[in-house]
Amino acid sequence: MSTTPADPSLIDSRQAAWRLLVTLGLVVLGNSSMYIVSVVLPAVQTEFGVGRADASLPYTLMMISLGLGGLITGRMADRHGLTPVLWVGALAVCGGFVWAGVSGSIWAFGLAHALMGFVGSSSTFAPLMADTALWWNRRRGIAVAICASGNYIAGTIWPPIVQHGVETLGWRQTYILLGIFCGVGMLLLATLMRQRPPLVTLTPANAHATVVDRSRPFGLKPAHAQSLLFVAGMACCVAMSMPQVHIVAYCTDLGFGAARGAEMLSLMLASGIVSRLVFGMISDRIGGIRTLLLGSMLQGVALLMFLPFDGMVPLYIVSAMFGLFQGGIVPAYAIIVREHFDPKEAGARVGSVIMATLLGMALGGWMSGWVFDLTGSYHAAFLNGIAWNLLNLCIASWLFWRVRRTERA
Repeated sequence: MSTTPADPSLIDSRQAAWRLLVTLGLVVLGNSSMYIVSVVLPAVQTEFGVGRADASLPYTLMMISLGLGGLITGRMADRHGLTPVLWVGALAVCGGFVWAGVSGSIWAFGLAHALMGFVGSSSTFAPLMADTALWWNRRRGIAVAICASGNYIAGTIWPPIVQHGVETLGWRQTYILLGIFCGVGMLLLATLMRQRPPLVTLTPANAHATVVDRSRPFGLKPAHAQSLLFVAGMACCVAMSMPQVHIVAYCTDLGFGAARGAEMLSLMLASGIVSRLVFGMISDRIGGIRTLLLGSMLQGVALLMFLPFDGMVPLYIVSAMFGLFQGGIVPAYAIIVREHFDPKEAGARVGSVIMATLLGMALGGWMSGWVFDLTGSYHAAFLNGIAWNLLNLCIASWLFWRVRRTERA
């Protein structure tokens, strides 16, 4: 395994493009567990005889573990390279799916997902986003967006496949087969990721990413700036998790059936792929903080659209809108870190912010189920998500104001 950084000339090279393709495959396989929990939620709730909040608990445990694991795997990848981290992740994904498939209680089911999140999915999320940002300069935004879109590609292809498996084989057998397939695929692709990233350069990626004082990101102490991004990341993803986690259950309650809900989730995440690619190109032109601000405003609009519409056709349309509007938010944090912080700390800092977004998804997934159990309706849960989105918008707006003030100075 190569243990020294690659030549700087490999930045933006054909080798970087091939590596990005392999990265995309790893993200699709490693993040398979993130979206299928919502597909099997009704079946799991029925089999284990638990409430909606308890049935949402495995998702919450997985996302919390994924966030914490991303912080650790990011640092390990910085120190030891990606390949050994990915190998361990592949074994965890395979073992976690099999464990979940044979679990006898909601707690065993939840702990299996925690294993997949902490060691498995985490190895193919924050570390790969940080690694991608170091292999690209002029097209950094679109490259990170392609990497991050693997998460939504997973959310597009796996829910309908798993739904079909649940209907024909049962959710347990489907979990076991999916675990074997994803684990073996990750092991094979990990062998192609042995090259360490090129030497870090500080060349701006776009016109707005002018020379900045990376010892004072946004004119703040690094710890303070990191804390603000942490809170912003958590807030936006509490809001984001409401439709993503509960759309299948929501459609079931409305009488449309789980299959229609799985289709809406797939459409939402397929639209998110387009969104991430478009926002990636936008971020190359306007920078990370402006991209975050734009995405936050649009996500708020999409969440508001869920309130007046509960018909099947309108929900398909609003689901597609939600995917198109919010897909660029999470990748923007990796761009912001790369533009405003010391690039040598990319793995740890990106891992920290991604951990915040995943904690937000975990909190939001559970909180929406809790609000539903409390009120008997998802209307209040959508309002809760809108409130959290406003918090994200306020932080993004303030950081944008500080960037503008610096540019004018």
